[in-house]
Amino acid sequence: MPPSYSVAQIRDAERQALASGRRLMPLAGAAAARYATARIQLGTAVLALAGPGNNGGDALEAATGLRAMGHDVRVLLPSGAQGLPGDAAHAHAGWLAVGGEIWSALEPGFVPGLVIDGLFGIGLNRPLSEGWQALVDKVNAWDVPVLALDVPSGIDADTGKALGRPIRARWTLSFIGRARGLEYPGPGRDACGVSEVDTLGVDIAPAG
Repeated sequence: MPPSYSVAQIRDAERQALASGRRLMPLAGAAAARYATARIQLGTAVLALAGPGNNGGDALEAATGLRAMGHDVRVLLPSGAQGLPGDAAHAHAGWLAVGGEIWSALEPGFVPGLVIDGLFGIGLNRPLSEGWQALVDKVNAWDVPVLALDVPSGIDADTGKALGRPIRARWTLSFIGRARGLEYPGPGRDACGVSEVDTLGVDIAPAG
């Protein structure tokens, strides 16, 4: 298992990298697109779930990368583009610029061959609301492969506790560092499937 870190450590490393002028979201999206495309056949319908924060921006960047590779990609952005943070708003604009389509709700009868979970990542610290829980339950009911970005949505990244019924991922690709919640026995480890890390070239300082 790779080393694991607190959310505070990961956030601090992220802040320092951004302050040095590095653009991490395009790197994370490209890493996710490469990871996904190595595990699916060309023509597989991919659904990228984009949440209201930077995890959603990572999913949008991944969607753009997968589309450029020739994959059939749809983006579900239930909360809409209003209020997306700066880098995520830029990723949203980039997706639209290449002709990508944004769904606000699932199309009836649509079942993808792969789901990219970019709903909440390491930022979730309260139970999933009814609407988000219904979406997660729908994804789990499909029983299709899920690639979670950072941590499966519905998991507390620090404790590994379930904040509702979490997405059940086949793979979890963490950026910068692996959250501690994926290490402890319990819901976090159970939900994440295969846990891998792409550091994006960012170093995490050891806890002092």
